[in-house]
Amino acid sequence: MSQREMLHNVSRETPGWTPIAEEAERAARVLHPDRHRMPRPTHRRVLTVANQKGGVGKTTSTVNIAAALAMHGVRAMVIDLDPQGNASTALGVEHRLGTPSVYEALLGEIRLADAAVRSTASPDLLCVPATIDLAGAEIELVSMVARENRLKQALYDGSLAELGVDYVFVDCPPSLGLLTVNALVAASEVLIPIQCEYYALEGLGQLLSNIDLVRSHLNTALHVSTILLTMYDGRTKLADQVTNEVRGHFGPTVLRTVIPRSVKVSEAPGYSQTVLAYDPGSRGAMSYVDAAREIAERGARMDVPIDQDGR
Repeated sequence: MSQREMLHNVSRETPGWTPIAEEAERAARVLHPDRHRMPRPTHRRVLTVANQKGGVGKTTSTVNIAAALAMHGVRAMVIDLDPQGNASTALGVEHRLGTPSVYEALLGEIRLADAAVRSTASPDLLCVPATIDLAGAEIELVSMVARENRLKQALYDGSLAELGVDYVFVDCPPSLGLLTVNALVAASEVLIPIQCEYYALEGLGQLLSNIDLVRSHLNTALHVSTILLTMYDGRTKLADQVTNEVRGHFGPTVLRTVIPRSVKVSEAPGYSQTVLAYDPGSRGAMSYVDAAREIAERGARMDVPIDQDGR
């Protein structure tokens, strides 16, 4: 049963329920976040957002979920590990050449806390930007000692405690190179966005194999905790087939919320904004708030340390 069907079943038991009333309630959660605060996690969560296929909504999902959490009372941080710097752009953070960034933090030249800046999306949302320097980082990291652990060392030098964040999202490049490996070693959880199209499933096996390799040799705490279905088009049978296949294989790991195809979601980065800021009443914005709430509610139920430094 889809999330929308579940909501309808619950809502219809409420006197005076109408579809318009239900949509109005969803919009109110976006437009009035102070009245609909999300729970903080039992422990700090570090999630790597990974998928080597481009165009699946990875960066879009990263920034909008982080922004939704921050708007609803949860302190979040995005680490932009993609040399293209799209997450930095969407969060309204400066990432010109020479800006203190994740590149210098990986090389150990600055602390991660010194590169983190506040996003224009929310006072409770921080971003560690990526500059064009990051494009050459994989080559530079090859000759370094413990090259797969550079981001982990940067994260756990006390920066996270100093910044006081509840959630850290690491936005990876669309590849399975050394930067992505660093992100997988540094995190305890993986969030995989999957586009509701056939080709999006190709290569997923390779990603899961790489995650298993990292778990076996570099990070035993790593696991796929969240799968998010994106770019859902209810007019096509294929979207439903992909959705059913993914849910059937991964079960409760898949969020109930599905992100629909939305022009507003695509337009927002062009204005250096998240869709929550660009058009908070849109279906895309409301869906990302619903997805963030699911993630927050799962985090509030966790009763074991999930951050590698045990905080």
